[in-house]
Amino acid sequence: MRILIAEDDFTSRRILVAILKKWGYDPIAVEDGTAAWDALQRTGAPELVLLDWDMPGMSGLEVCRRLRKIDSSRPAHVILLTGRGEKGDVVQGLDAGANDYISKPFDSEELQASLREARDALAHQATHDPLTGIFNRRAILDRLSEELSRAKREKGKLSVGMCDIDHFKNINDARGHQAGDEALIAFTQCLQAQLREYDCVGRYGGEEFLVIAAGPQGWIEEGLYERLCVRVAETEIRTKSGPVSITVSIGVARGTGPSTVDALLAAADDALYQAKAGGRNRVAYASQDGRGSGKP
Repeated sequence: MRILIAEDDFTSRRILVAILKKWGYDPIAVEDGTAAWDALQRTGAPELVLLDWDMPGMSGLEVCRRLRKIDSSRPAHVILLTGRGEKGDVVQGLDAGANDYISKPFDSEELQASLREARDALAHQATHDPLTGIFNRRAILDRLSEELSRAKREKGKLSVGMCDIDHFKNINDARGHQAGDEALIAFTQCLQAQLREYDCVGRYGGEEFLVIAAGPQGWIEEGLYERLCVRVAETEIRTKSGPVSITVSIGVARGTGPSTVDALLAAADDALYQAKAGGRNRVAYASQDGRGSGKP
């Protein structure tokens, strides 16, 4: 993993570079805040940053503030290094957008622990949707590929449910995007409450979600997807701008070992179209040729 080091003291900078290399990291060192900011603007910039607080050109605090003004689904993880140890300084650094804070002269074990935590946080960030906390599109598709491989090995079955919140745009238009975000979070929690530990859900895009259910017949015979529809429709979502109610349409495709990710997604998407065309707030199942059969 690459780490950007911004430290104006030559000796401290060299020590940090040597230590990080010893620990298996790939450090990139600059000597002031301006150079750090320039490096962070480049394509493929390091996502983990060690910033000295007091530097010429631009302080570490100012670099933090500028970073947090950037709208990014994968913001950099910033650890501030500083000799300031007062509680007010710590609060100021965290308020500026730093993720962690290490006092100088730093303890190597403390630094190593902070780097491990940062690495874990970045790994989670890379696979999870920042709003809802569930798998993002890439991660849920990777999970689907893994489940299909398992089904092939174990001669098992699974199902994929493409879930789309009905008329979601109306919530954003009538109540604002904050209410829309709150509805997405509540909807996600409702889905998760109905799934088993080894089933999973991910945000496929916008107000569209993907559910993967394994086991005999992909848990279809137990009415999983119909139950999801009912629970969502029964749930009143409380937002800061007032309560809202939503429904969901779901297109379901069954899969086995020989199935492919693309084929399953295409079949589920076609079934979702049938559910929408059939009146919404319902489940439609894809037949083997990809055509949907609606169920109210």
